[in-house]
Amino acid sequence: MRIFASLIVIWLSAALSPALAATSIAYQSERMTARLITAENAVTPSAGTVSAALQIELAEGWKTYWEAPGAVGYPPDLDWSGSANVAGSELLYPAPTRFEAFDIENYGYAKEVTFPIQLMLEEVGSTVVMNVSVNVLVCAELCIPEMFDLSVTLLRGEGGIDATSAATIAAAAAKVPTPLEDASMRNARFWLSADNSELQVAVDSSNAFGNQLQIFANMGSDASFGAPEFTLSGDRKTLVATLPVLSMPPKFEPFEVTLTDGDRAASFIADTPSASSLIKGGAASVWSIALIALLGGLILNIMPCVLPVLTIKFASALKSSDQTAARIRAGFIVSALGILAFMWALAAVLLTIRAGGGQIGWGVQFQNPVFLGLMITLITAFAANMAGMFEITLPQRLNTSMARMEHGSGLLGDFATGAFAAVLATPCSAPFLGTAVTFALAGSGFEAMVIFTALGLGLASPYLAVALRPSLVQALPKPGPWMVRVKWVMAALLALTALWLASVLAQVAGWRVVLVLVALLGAALAAMMLPRERRLGSLAPAALLFAAVMVPVVLRPAPQALEQSADWATFDEAAIATSVSNGEVVFVDITASWCLTCKANKARVLDRDPVAGMLVNDGVTAMRGDWTQPNPVILDYLKANGRFGIPFNKVYGPGAPQGIALPEFLTKDAVLDALEAARL
Repeated sequence: MRIFASLIVIWLSAALSPALAATSIAYQSERMTARLITAENAVTPSAGTVSAALQIELAEGWKTYWEAPGAVGYPPDLDWSGSANVAGSELLYPAPTRFEAFDIENYGYAKEVTFPIQLMLEEVGSTVVMNVSVNVLVCAELCIPEMFDLSVTLLRGEGGIDATSAATIAAAAAKVPTPLEDASMRNARFWLSADNSELQVAVDSSNAFGNQLQIFANMGSDASFGAPEFTLSGDRKTLVATLPVLSMPPKFEPFEVTLTDGDRAASFIADTPSASSLIKGGAASVWSIALIALLGGLILNIMPCVLPVLTIKFASALKSSDQTAARIRAGFIVSALGILAFMWALAAVLLTIRAGGGQIGWGVQFQNPVFLGLMITLITAFAANMAGMFEITLPQRLNTSMARMEHGSGLLGDFATGAFAAVLATPCSAPFLGTAVTFALAGSGFEAMVIFTALGLGLASPYLAVALRPSLVQALPKPGPWMVRVKWVMAALLALTALWLASVLAQVAGWRVVLVLVALLGAALAAMMLPRERRLGSLAPAALLFAAVMVPVVLRPAPQALEQSADWATFDEAAIATSVSNGEVVFVDITASWCLTCKANKARVLDRDPVAGMLVNDGVTAMRGDWTQPNPVILDYLKANGRFGIPFNKVYGPGAPQGIALPEFLTKDAVLDALEAARL
């Protein structure tokens, strides 16, 4: 099939017999220029073939299609029926690039493409008249079929080879995918899920795979696929590509798979599928990800964004320091159950939303003004209680029941403490957390519950440690007057947490909602501080708290316009490819006002030199997407990159057109290295 190796010989021999190659009159429109070129300028007496090419130059923003165009489009159609002395032809396709139009995946070419063509002659050594009718689809904002005729005549003779045209055709032929072994690849296999919804392709390589991987499956014009996800082995010499199947022919037939890795392009015929998924481990992989989730939950305990959580844990420990070991153990176990209960509830809610076709992600509840109003109300009440402004007492019957457990009144509070710990951890990110959450939200319901359980166990590990060894609490100082001061400090920290959530609510729902909410909370606190005989009934404070929670519902706030720094462009995924094609580097930062890890990244890295200076240099575009409010465009972008949470940062450039994803916690060196690699 690949018969263009002879072009190299032709090119090298060109210096010995320089001549002008035959070229057709160019077809031109506002969108493209096309011509037919040949390496030869005559047909030698022994020639049975002619080396030609269809050369296309596209205007800015216009693209044309590969052999398998994707969800829409069609490949070039060449009709040689008007030719003389042409027995047949073979049109070869250079490896394509992936681009998205109208949220649809397509494969093809931008700027320019040269399609090598091998023409077989009916009569060896005779004059050939090449009359070709071409139908090419070009697309930008709209799609237009370009139909035109090109013509070249080669007379019989001893003509030579033109070095320029031969080199152009040879360079185009070198971009045509070769067999795997010619590209230092081997051992290709594939797997189709039983419901034909997922295609997996695995390939080994003698050399480590790079950061510019792309894969294209050619099942014909009836097939289309979503963006691939690549899983690489530790040494980066084995990859598994997973492609969502959007549509495919009703009957399976062998098909061609093309894999590109920078300058390498290889293809193979997929004919016999593997019996099982190529993602190794199956159920075992769930448990390996569960271990990652456990580590991520454990690390959350020491993240700065979880300071209020640590405050609540410390308050619980102080309260328990003078109690028996059995009561301490029970309290901390119940707190751990509170964390797990919230994680299970969160997983169930997210899976329900996903089943209904909704959009899901880690921390998205902080985009909901009702949730924010509830959290502000509860944390304010907790802070006021910690400051001694009022006491929360439970019904006598409930107190009596819990007292039977070694005088253990307060287990309900311990449970709430654990639940609060989990709630306040959700706007945070930590190492390993992104991997675990992405696996959970993209997998089955069972996998999601396993991962969220492991995450909860990691977050609850300090509680469980004390439960296993209650004597740890005895290491705390003995109760005394200093505890009052500590409680005031913890009340202040919780109040700061409530103020932070109020600032988030202001960006999500507006300051009018915040002011009404604060006024109602103030009235509720004032009512609860009145002497019992002067209160307007025991239900008045509860009624005011309920009203505070309902403020975001009643006022129906409109989405707020989010401010953007002058140094940052608004996130526009479509503009990334354009900037990269112009030789620019694009740094993408997906953030939100409720994401404390995002704020830490800005303070430590993005807003400080030398990174801040690099991001405003010529040739660099800093692009920021704000996910404070629900935004399906940003969520789709995150999902396309295998993420369900933030922060998310990625660097694109001529050296990394597919982008270099950065870790959740940025470092100066990681950002600068990615900017340099993308620039090459």
